[in-house]
Amino acid sequence: MPTIYSKKIIKQLVNAGKRLSQPFSLTQEKAYRQQLRTLKKLLSKAETTAYGKKYNFGKILLSKTVYRSYQQNVPLVDYSKMHDWWQKAYNGAENVTWPGKIEFFALSSGTSEGASKYIPVSQDMIKSITRASLRQIISIARTDLPKDYLTKNYLMLGGSTSLYFNNDGKTYAGDLSGITSSHVPSWFERFSLPSPDIRSEKNWQDKLDRMVDEAPNWDVVLIAGVPAWIQILFELIIKRYNLRNIHDIWPHLSVYLWGGVAIEPYKKSINGLMGKPIMYLETYLASEGFVAYQTSPKSNGMKLNFKNGMFFEFVPFNEQNFDESGHLLPKAVALNIKQVELDKEYALLLTTCSGAWRYLIGDTIKFVDLEDCEIKITGRTKHFLSVCGEHLSVDNMNKAIEQLSETLNTPINEFTVKGESDGKGHIHQWYIACNHSTVKADFASAKLDEYLIKLNDDYATERKHALKEIRVELLPSDTFLGWMMEQGKYGSQSKFPRVLTDAKYSEWVAYVKAHSKKSVSR
Repeated sequence: MPTIYSKKIIKQLVNAGKRLSQPFSLTQEKAYRQQLRTLKKLLSKAETTAYGKKYNFGKILLSKTVYRSYQQNVPLVDYSKMHDWWQKAYNGAENVTWPGKIEFFALSSGTSEGASKYIPVSQDMIKSITRASLRQIISIARTDLPKDYLTKNYLMLGGSTSLYFNNDGKTYAGDLSGITSSHVPSWFERFSLPSPDIRSEKNWQDKLDRMVDEAPNWDVVLIAGVPAWIQILFELIIKRYNLRNIHDIWPHLSVYLWGGVAIEPYKKSINGLMGKPIMYLETYLASEGFVAYQTSPKSNGMKLNFKNGMFFEFVPFNEQNFDESGHLLPKAVALNIKQVELDKEYALLLTTCSGAWRYLIGDTIKFVDLEDCEIKITGRTKHFLSVCGEHLSVDNMNKAIEQLSETLNTPINEFTVKGESDGKGHIHQWYIACNHSTVKADFASAKLDEYLIKLNDDYATERKHALKEIRVELLPSDTFLGWMMEQGKYGSQSKFPRVLTDAKYSEWVAYVKAHSKKSVSR
């Protein structure tokens, strides 16, 4: 049975949120002044680290124009350039890029592409993430939800809290959600689900099964996690208890905090598992920090988390700053919050209280509201498609797939695409999850092409010239899930790559062929 909490606890939660809340209207000029104070604090704290000494943080702080001096003295970097520094910290060295010893490292691979990255998570960053999480919860309380929502259960579908020692046993590594959930405030622990015992479960399938077992004992009002896995959890619960929908077991479920991927391909399926409408709110919690969150369903985007141990910069995502593979060019130029414009695509740079300095996080964003400094994620610097100048972003793909799902009147949860050439011209090969056998690939291809032409002018131009053909192969959803399992990416933070690299494409094609043969043999 759900636990009843006193009005005193509700009051304490609201008061805690008020202390942490930031202004809801923050102009670019005010945001910049606030950000400049943050930058100075970060530089001052890291002045005596190895990184701070190498790049003269002390000298930068003495400058009359701190940000300009920071730009001139500290390079723009990606993970490959930070790896040697962070590797020293991972091996136990202190005062490398942030003061003291970094005890925790978040494993980050994003999609099933490539090896894991080890991102430092300092105690300052854990506090930063906790503050931002509480701010978001309080912002939800300001909506028209009943105020006792604060005292019900919050289910976080995250990674295991069981962390791994490195070879020398000097540091720990694991999912960021596992690191942060093991550091939640004690007063918040009473509301948080699943239990510490279930959270520590390393086997993802066992964790799902245990949550299904416990589901009738919970009064869930808010759930958070990657859409694909939330859908799977709901389906397992509904099947186990022979329910009509998830609200039969959790009648107070009102809010879904999602992030990591676009919600559009999943929303139709998740809505189909509901008994009533719920509030969808986007969260931008990266391994490098809690970047932004949506404050209201009416918001067009997510508000950047200013005054929270992070300094933001924005690199225009164009051919002057990036090569055709999405790598930073040597003379790339970054802008501050005062210089950005609406509806232009930027690659995000972070300077953080974990020792990331002008670090290319890998995501691309657009500003949708300059008055409130709200953004939306549009894709990845290396996950876009441009084999002949079509410059197709993941955001374009998500929107086109959402329209296709509506046209076909069937959920499309997963998709991926590869650009290639056959000697006669360039081709886009799409693979789309579709469980309805009546849908025809030729029709899906024609409609998808139609939507992309309307969404992207460059794509429309190239379809008349170099981009000769759009091919679509429809596959069961299980094919995508099976691929993730085979790649060792079956878990809370894993996402299917929207654009395949050459290496992964050959493996994917082989897997699809083998999977198709097994399906036929059955």
